[in-house]
Amino acid sequence: MKDKKILICLLAVIFNVLIACTSYAKIEVNIDDGVFEPFPIAIAEFEGNSLDSIQYGIKLRTVLVNDLEKSGLFRVIDNDAFLEAPSNIKTPVFANWRTINANMLVVANVQISKETNKIEVSYKLWDPFKEKLVDNRAKTLKIDLDSWRRVAHRIANNVYREFLGVNGYFDSMITFVSEKGVGKRKTKRLAIMDQDGANLRFLTDGKKLVLSPRFDPKSHRIIYMSFEHKYQPAKVYILNLETGRHELVGDMPGMSFAPHFAPDGNYAIMSLARKGTTNIYEVHLTNGAKKKLTHGVGTIDTSPSYSPDGKYIVFNSDRSGPAAQIYIMDRDGGNVRKISSADGRYYTPVWSPDGQWVAFTKILSGSFYIGIMRPDGTDERLLTSSWLEESPSWAPNSRTIIFGRQNRDGSNRLYAIDVDGYNERLIDSSTEASEPSWSAHLR
Repeated sequence: MKDKKILICLLAVIFNVLIACTSYAKIEVNIDDGVFEPFPIAIAEFEGNSLDSIQYGIKLRTVLVNDLEKSGLFRVIDNDAFLEAPSNIKTPVFANWRTINANMLVVANVQISKETNKIEVSYKLWDPFKEKLVDNRAKTLKIDLDSWRRVAHRIANNVYREFLGVNGYFDSMITFVSEKGVGKRKTKRLAIMDQDGANLRFLTDGKKLVLSPRFDPKSHRIIYMSFEHKYQPAKVYILNLETGRHELVGDMPGMSFAPHFAPDGNYAIMSLARKGTTNIYEVHLTNGAKKKLTHGVGTIDTSPSYSPDGKYIVFNSDRSGPAAQIYIMDRDGGNVRKISSADGRYYTPVWSPDGQWVAFTKILSGSFYIGIMRPDGTDERLLTSSWLEESPSWAPNSRTIIFGRQNRDGSNRLYAIDVDGYNERLIDSSTEASEPSWSAHLR
């Protein structure tokens, strides 16, 4: 028995030596990857020097755990499995964390200043396998106490980046159309919330129908379509989130809709429907100058979206027949080419922030799909389907797509799915919701 115990101990030592010579590598996510097991990560209880700071630490840790686990990439290890009590002020015993297979250990300390109304969080990301800090230094985040949740989101972004090599999407917002009621009595209000559903607020009162909200590149403004005046066509407006001011964009005869900001924020692109034809226009947001980019007659060119570098525009059109297809043109409207080629009808194309993909809605054999393809039309992938879904929008890191879906009970909800086609999940919006738009990373 004694020899057996010695052998077990020896094997344990050898195991820890071998495991110490390895470390996790950044995950390279591509949409051919199969399902993989979420990476186990340990997150210690946040420390604090006062009752207030400890209470905020509990809330911060809850938000952080929620961010990471809902991403589908991480599994947070239950604290009951810890073999030691980690601290922000001491180096952990790395073997204890390797034993429970923690690929990373997060420790943090919270300080609250009521005089300045600030929260300050110092945190460390330890690699138990390399036996050192992940990026060789501790980090400190300081922000207004009212915005405390953003600290947790930023820590989640950093953890995500260490594993995948790209920033997370957690410190961001979503705007959408909030819906309440049924049938003709349904009201639609412009709403905004954090990406995890927190801090919901309504931006319009529901007296006017609003549709198609989209963030500007700095997430300071929202462009949208609204029926502001009874018996008049819908127009495009911009809402300044800092001032609350609504401004009409490109006052043109006919109905203007499907707007998007240019990457520089100085222009907007939209569709104008008039006398049975829909064409695409670009509007300068300072001087109001308008430029007609498509010149169809009896056709529908709509849902335009800029490439991230602002050089190209993707849109859908029925110019080649009754089944709408996806086209790309140069910024000035020239060099139009069709990129979709499979069966079905294509709608609402939108370029990914990294420029690698175009997401779209597709209707095929009576079903709706959210899919992606390369900007040259190759590599088409259908990620998810249902009897009605539409309006894809990209997370700021180009790894996740949010979209609207109508369930069979008639309710409208927001869902997200990763570009590999996995981890489809319901997005908490508190109300029925449609037509989402994901902001850029907040600054």
